Amino acid sequence: MGQDVAALLPDHIPGLYRYVRSTTRDDVTAEDLVQETLTRALEKGSDLQSPAALRAWLFRIAHNVTIDHYRRQREEPSDDLAQQVEDRWREDAYTVDAQVVIARSETAEEVRDALVRLPYAYRSVLVLHDGLGWPSREIAEVMDLGLPAAKQRLRRARMMLVSAMARGHERRVVAAGVPLRCWDARQHVSAYLDGELPADISAALERHLGQCPTCPPLYASLVSVRDAMNGLQDPDSVIPDALAQRIRHRLAAGQ
Repeated sequence: MGQDVAALLPDHIPGLYRYVRSTTRDDVTAEDLVQETLTRALEKGSDLQSPAALRAWLFRIAHNVTIDHYRRQREEPSDDLAQQVEDRWREDAYTVDAQVVIARSETAEEVRDALVRLPYAYRSVLVLHDGLGWPSREIAEVMDLGLPAAKQRLRRARMMLVSAMARGHERRVVAAGVPLRCWDARQHVSAYLDGELPADISAALERHLGQCPTCPPLYASLVSVRDAMNGLQDPDSVIPDALAQRIRHRLAAGQ
């Protein structure tokens, strides 16, 4: 089946990328995970029993590759978070502002912002079932779950997404008027420190840091760590200021 898998893979790449991108936080991570998925699929092509099983087999590889990625990132244990949300939903007094959730649901960017806050195991089943229209039976196969467990995970995932959408409104209120989203700002900080950002993005980042309640401490910490790394240089490899001044004067005199 190895050669057959190589020939069949291109037809599945768009759907595979949509799935992985919907469950990850950025394009670069998604591209890396899809590439790793395809590499493993080619390596394990002989394991595939028939072309009819290719989609589920391929998505199972993608699921395992991605969950391994988030384990390495030490993502918070998903079962604990899911249980917390379900316990909250069990309380008769718990509710959300439906108008807020419905309004946010009308914007794809808002949905993605809330979705990536769910543990991977739950956002994955939600993307497959509600996003891509997969039946629970096939999802259970991909995730190596029993059908009841897959349905429970879907139920909890929907609850978690609603709660995340509602909490997202609270974050928006706190950050009202702040230019750039926090992640957009944070992924630009490194280039900003190196003076590599275009002027318009630098200006937006500076305005964000001046108004955001959470990003300035992260920025200050990044600056501190960068400066600490600079301090690790071998003192013998750093030109003393007095010598540097003499060199500059000689160069200027020789011009």
